[in-house]
Amino acid sequence: MAGIVAVTGAAGALGRKAVEILSAAGWSVVGIDLGDVAPDGVALALGGVDLTDEAAMTTAAARIEGELGRLDGLVNIAGGFAWETVADGSVATWDRLYAMNVRTALIASRALLPLLRANQGAIVNIGAAASVKAGAGMGAYAASKSGVARLTEALAEELKDEGVRVNAILPSILDTPANRADMPDADYAKWVSPAQLAGVVAFLLSADATPITGALIPVTGRV
Repeated sequence: MAGIVAVTGAAGALGRKAVEILSAAGWSVVGIDLGDVAPDGVALALGGVDLTDEAAMTTAAARIEGELGRLDGLVNIAGGFAWETVADGSVATWDRLYAMNVRTALIASRALLPLLRANQGAIVNIGAAASVKAGAGMGAYAASKSGVARLTEALAEELKDEGVRVNAILPSILDTPANRADMPDADYAKWVSPAQLAGVVAFLLSADATPITGALIPVTGRV
């Protein structure tokens, strides 16, 4: 058994694949999401959890400790995307994407840190390649994912002497049904599949990645 890992955003396309891949790798998975989490493949399904609310996530952490007794990893997948230009978009979109992408990762990490510290666990955040250089219409999304990158770096520095590793993956375009619907003329073979990205997550959680912390790892396929 690899250990116990919590996956936020477990009801989404990437979250579901991460649950599948991690379970196959021997992890006991805790699935956390605002929506319903399918019980298949998870040791503990925690649906209806508002990851932007500290009290809700603190309650979820208590359930993990009470029912499973420990935690060895956290994968922060929960998040969102919106495309709009700065001039014609809304300030509310910037606030919403900050809450969905940065606040969720921050609150989940803070709530689960006591358990992760106790077992020298690992955190893997899902950032974005767009955080390195934003294109047109990507301002709000890229800014929020830049926040995920800075959170990753700061937390890695704060925890490195305690043996807790914190890394982020920076994917380009994921090959999901939603992205195919939005970009029907694209070459999907150039994109990154959820299974491929989940495989990188599994590696970063594994003992083979023990020397790696504070890294922002591009996983961009051929985009």
